[in-house]
Amino acid sequence: MELLDAITAYRPWNEQERMDREELLRRLRSGEALYTRDNRAAHLTASAWVVSPDRRQVLMAYHNLYDSWAWLGGHADGERDLLAVALREVREESGLAAVRPVSPDIYSLEILTVDGHEKRGVYVSSHLHLNVTFLLEADPAEPVRCKPDENSRVGWFTPEEAVAASSEPWFRQRIYRKLNEKLSAY
Repeated sequence: MELLDAITAYRPWNEQERMDREELLRRLRSGEALYTRDNRAAHLTASAWVVSPDRRQVLMAYHNLYDSWAWLGGHADGERDLLAVALREVREESGLAAVRPVSPDIYSLEILTVDGHEKRGVYVSSHLHLNVTFLLEADPAEPVRCKPDENSRVGWFTPEEAVAASSEPWFRQRIYRKLNEKLSAY
């Protein structure tokens, strides 16, 4: 399914998702180039809420850039299949080989602000990540490893611990808690 169709069909969980969905649809319909970082103001990203099969654990990585425990994900970088992006990023950032979607459908939508920062010695201006989140599943017994250029640790947490581990208040309150609340439907 095309991203525009998938977001059109998506039913928002709360007001944040409703508002962000409207803006995502507006930008996609405008024809704005969103699939690559060439658009310095806003571009598409995919994230993953990776859970254990029993839904009692959530995988997080300690992201060097944000100095915080966070979900896994990354830029579309030209890829139009954002589920494939989420799967690729989880594999790259955690070393997990056997990660699979709980559903191919969008799990969550959010527009994320990214402050200006240095990446590999180059300044990146403040911009928006137009983010699509997928619910993925993996076995916590499978070994994980960090990706040193992006994170310094990877680990499993209870859903509540995952929220508390983040040092980013907006993510704790608006994103990670929401993702955990939605787990009850799966």
